[in-house]
Amino acid sequence: MELSRRTFSALAGTTALGFALSGSGGETTRAYASHSVPTGPAPGAPAADRARHTVGFDGYSLLVDGRRLVLWSGEMHPFRLPSPSLWRDVLQKMRAHGFNAVSVYVAWNYHSPGPGQYDFTGVRDLDLFLRTATETGLYVILRPGPYINAEVDGGGFPGWLTATAGRARTSDPTYLSYVDEWLTAVNAIAARHLFTRGRGTVLLYQIENEYDAFVDEPLGQDYMSHLYKKVRADGIDVPLFHNDKGRNGYWAPGSFNTGGEEHGWLYGFDGYPDPGEVPPDWGHFGEGGIKGGATASPRTPGFIPEFGGGWFDSWGGATFDGKGYAEARYSRDAAYERRFQLTNLANGITVHNVYMTFGGTSWGWLPAPQVYTSYDYGAAIDEARRQTPKLAPTHQLGHLLRTVPDFAKLDRADPVRAADERLKVYHLTNPDTGSHVYVVRNDTDAPITTTIPDAGIDVAFTVAAHDARLFTANLQLGGRTLKFATAQPMMCLKVGRLDVAVFTAPHGEMAQVLLQCPEEPLVTRGDAEPAWNYDLGVLRITTPIGVGGLARVRIEGGGTGGDTPLLLIFADDPGALRLFPFDTPTGTVLVYGPSLLREARLDGVTAHLTGDTVEGTGLEVWGPRGLGQITWNGRPLRTSITPMGSLRAEMPAVPGQLPIPAVGEVRLPALDGWRSRTENFEVLPDYDDSGWTPADRTGSYSLTPVPKGGPVLFADDYGFHYGDVWYRGRLTDAADLESVSLTYSTGTQGLLMAWLDGEPLGTHRMPVPDKSTVRKGSWTATATFDTPPPTGQSPRVLSVLVRRMAHDMDGRSADSHKAARGLTGVSFKGGSPKARWRIQGETAPDPVRGPLNNGGLYGERKGWHLPGFAEEHWEPAELPRADRRQGVTWYRTTFRLAVDADIDASVGLVLDDDPKRAYRVQIFLNGWNMGQYINDVGPQHTFVLPNGILRTRGTNTLALAVLSDGTTESGPGDVRLRLLGTSAGGVPVAPVPAPGR
Repeated sequence: MELSRRTFSALAGTTALGFALSGSGGETTRAYASHSVPTGPAPGAPAADRARHTVGFDGYSLLVDGRRLVLWSGEMHPFRLPSPSLWRDVLQKMRAHGFNAVSVYVAWNYHSPGPGQYDFTGVRDLDLFLRTATETGLYVILRPGPYINAEVDGGGFPGWLTATAGRARTSDPTYLSYVDEWLTAVNAIAARHLFTRGRGTVLLYQIENEYDAFVDEPLGQDYMSHLYKKVRADGIDVPLFHNDKGRNGYWAPGSFNTGGEEHGWLYGFDGYPDPGEVPPDWGHFGEGGIKGGATASPRTPGFIPEFGGGWFDSWGGATFDGKGYAEARYSRDAAYERRFQLTNLANGITVHNVYMTFGGTSWGWLPAPQVYTSYDYGAAIDEARRQTPKLAPTHQLGHLLRTVPDFAKLDRADPVRAADERLKVYHLTNPDTGSHVYVVRNDTDAPITTTIPDAGIDVAFTVAAHDARLFTANLQLGGRTLKFATAQPMMCLKVGRLDVAVFTAPHGEMAQVLLQCPEEPLVTRGDAEPAWNYDLGVLRITTPIGVGGLARVRIEGGGTGGDTPLLLIFADDPGALRLFPFDTPTGTVLVYGPSLLREARLDGVTAHLTGDTVEGTGLEVWGPRGLGQITWNGRPLRTSITPMGSLRAEMPAVPGQLPIPAVGEVRLPALDGWRSRTENFEVLPDYDDSGWTPADRTGSYSLTPVPKGGPVLFADDYGFHYGDVWYRGRLTDAADLESVSLTYSTGTQGLLMAWLDGEPLGTHRMPVPDKSTVRKGSWTATATFDTPPPTGQSPRVLSVLVRRMAHDMDGRSADSHKAARGLTGVSFKGGSPKARWRIQGETAPDPVRGPLNNGGLYGERKGWHLPGFAEEHWEPAELPRADRRQGVTWYRTTFRLAVDADIDASVGLVLDDDPKRAYRVQIFLNGWNMGQYINDVGPQHTFVLPNGILRTRGTNTLALAVLSDGTTESGPGDVRLRLLGTSAGGVPVAPVPAPGR
């Protein structure tokens, strides 16, 4: 019988593979690891140690230098946080809350203003981001496409690609020539940060994304093969993968030609379950055969490159019924995360990435047509960089998977049932250690209290509605063995001369931990709540969870553990979120109390800690023997020693009580002193458009048909790819003109305005999407306007402004990103007018802010949005405004902030008005386009102003470009600053350059 590669892979068992460089020139060799994998955890936080490393895998997990690693990753996009200083802030928060990796898309359009032009400077400094991730101690999953989707314009394809030959996302040679340019540029940076070379922490690399076209055809197979070989030729020697759009088994190992290298490819699939659905069984223990998830690739570990940590919202709030991302975070809360993430773990997923962990802002013209400016996503870290309760399950699981190696190798064990069979129980075991894991899930609408007699867990526990719990048995806690616990282990650490095990459970629950002890141990209670008893070789610890904060119990002796005491710590979700382990060269430190621990450094007897506080809190530190002093953000604290082997200090956050600065005293000014000016000079018949581009082409690479007789009016064909575009048509033989019909394509929420001889004809808008149309692609409409009688003007001048709302994302690999934007056709009724057209869009890209910052409004072309613009012809203005006109009016003001240097303040701009008033606003802060507000659509009213672009200690220039359709009173209405969050601490923030002219 002849076996296909896929069949052979399924039958060949599991072989662990490690990649390593050989010689120079970026060549790779295959090094097969032993089937006997060390049982200890992978080394601590990765670093640029200049040592050579291997990265491999088998059917259970990744193997880093031969040791198992569960990769617990969170997604963030540097391009959605245009302040490089704040990258460190988010990455440190991710690491502190249990993630050991960050996954990042690299958007082609963000870095490429034109063919052959690639910019990796300033806010686009990929090298800086990768260095920061390394310094933070996070592995990196790098995802440079070339296609990424990500709810960005064109799915990440640059605007200029729409006007080129060649079918995208296929093996078309013209398209591949552009792809090779992009990959050459990005891989030159990636190769400098490969973990295998000891120069960075890039551990995995993705090619393409959610590619489900041409799976069994040469167009697709040759394309994927080309990408694979190109990336390898560029020296990328870590495992590669693709993110399957659902568990289809597409692009599993052996499904396309990798040049004879069959063991450097991982299979991964994404999952975005609805909160109301029952978590699916997928992965190695799932069902569905060859196309049932990771079962399509039994020799590679269970891998979810994107698991839904929220969902995107759409214009009009169609996704969340107008409630915005607050509803996303409510419906996909901590219980949702825990229920689905534990199910993933129970299904053998050991490479896991949460999309998004920090969503950020789709500033400028970055967002795809479907979405508005905020990309908060309902993520665990919100758009204002605030930590939310959603972090609890990822925090607990991440630290567990990092510190307890048993979870990297689990097999399905004999089935067990809960006493209440409404609960689903997964039973797994580590074949090397004999430990047992139970995931207990409640898919009902009510809490259920039960036991698991089959597992010997005879103590009652409760699983909340639509939630899950994780229990373990026969697990090593340092030198002692856990018989079982009704609380979830969160971490097990060696801290100085202590073994420390942390358990978590719901607030108020009476939790029990049973330890095997051949002899009665010495038990010391650190708090009033815990109780214990010893009987027949078992020590039973009982404590209510979270009632008095942490509960601590110290255990010594008992015939196990040698001379090392065991400290048990019990916490509820809020308490667990304030527990932070940190590995230092001198030893591990465990810190309890602050809202965030960023760094820990040991120097002699002193622990130097940095982090954030939002209120007065106690501080408790466990560390190596001899530790006796603590500094917090450089300030020494008065400490005392506790019976639990820790140092304790108080950190007040009250004015006048040093050493911790006060929080909450940030004062924001009112926004006043406005000046305004109208534009739309382009509508005047005598406006000089001689410098505009003639729109006289007759052919196009667009998918949109060129009208019979032409000309091509598609904006992309003339080099205008983002934002607003103007047209001026000179009409001759138009004396009998009765009406004009303008066909245009924009993306959802786009609009068209028209004037004839300077007089407004009206405005036409694309409809607000609902849940059934939110993913629609082309958004083409025709606006017909009656025309006024001639005034003697000859030729007559037809002026048209089109607001484009980005290119389609081409998710179906149909070249739909090439659907035209702007005017697509013009017809007349009455007479036989002849038209000569000129077109004008955005000017040359700002070299600092990039190609996605500006469109083609007159004020943008003339620099009205820039901080250095002189307002000599502008008039004073008061808000709210009640003008009624069709077109654009600009408003500018300045404001000054004086936030204390020790305070991290997140500030937003809020716009509110009567929703019946039809206008929209482009928001420019210090020349940076921070987003678009649509008053009568919503749902977004608050726009995050990232520090760095926002001068928190200095003067800021705010410019608003208000586009109104003339049917109602226009705005703006109420415009104000809002404090979104403060903490004492933060990271140093360098001002982002903001050229004035």
